[in-house]
Amino acid sequence: MIGLGAAVALLSFLQITPPPPQPNAVYEIRSERRSSQRGSDDSSGSSRDIDRLVERVLAVREDGIELEYDLPADASEQDHAREWRFPIRIFKPKQGPMRLLNRAEMAARLDGWLKAATLTREACGRLIFTWNAFRIECEPQSVLKTLEALDPAPQDLRAGASYADPDALAPAPMHRMSTGAAGAVYGVDMAIDPEVVRRRRAQTDVGVAELSGEKLAFETALHKRSGEKISGTISLTFHADAEGRAWRRVRLTKVEIREASGRFENETTTEIVERRPASAGS
Repeated sequence: MIGLGAAVALLSFLQITPPPPQPNAVYEIRSERRSSQRGSDDSSGSSRDIDRLVERVLAVREDGIELEYDLPADASEQDHAREWRFPIRIFKPKQGPMRLLNRAEMAARLDGWLKAATLTREACGRLIFTWNAFRIECEPQSVLKTLEALDPAPQDLRAGASYADPDALAPAPMHRMSTGAAGAVYGVDMAIDPEVVRRRRAQTDVGVAELSGEKLAFETALHKRSGEKISGTISLTFHADAEGRAWRRVRLTKVEIREASGRFENETTTEIVERRPASAGS
């Protein structure tokens, strides 16, 4: 027989499997991204973006769940006009990647979207500027990356579980920050991967050149960034409900970039994803 302390320690390393959602359940997914930059020359900037989606549980199967994602009911005509990918239906298995269920329907919507915008398939992959800069995406499968980023739940939510972030230098173990009647809060801290940041900045340089009608090879842009010294941290916080299901994720990224000239730039980005129950009419 084990003591109470040993039992608590054991339970903290056991994976909590929350119950599956019920058919016809409706959730609202809200994503907010805040970013601020400040340079040693007193330059500064900031931005804020908010997106929302509605998730509906279509069916619960033994091997996973079928879900539908769409824009919220109060989305404007302009919102619908620029988002040909929604609504989408996917199958989310208990193990393995998500799969599209209405690819043909999405492809048909894409053809209509391109026609309405007086564009052809040759525009696919191009970067354009309207209300903001965006790349014309013509592959229905690309929406799965969007949905993965909007899922606040990690694959394994428990103290001691290893968590990997695509921008981090290496995975790190989660730790339990607090526990209460409403649920638990978990956290994880990692060092940022300088090369990931450098490549992203080089890709931005390529995009800026493209919008200006110029040509800049990615390798050339990357070489220009090679002298930068990049450091930073990534901190994530996961909020789980009483059933052990993560409903909120906060990702805080802090990056410092120092150029060979001595000039430096600090950037702080906060990304918040929340998934809450919504009314059936959402």
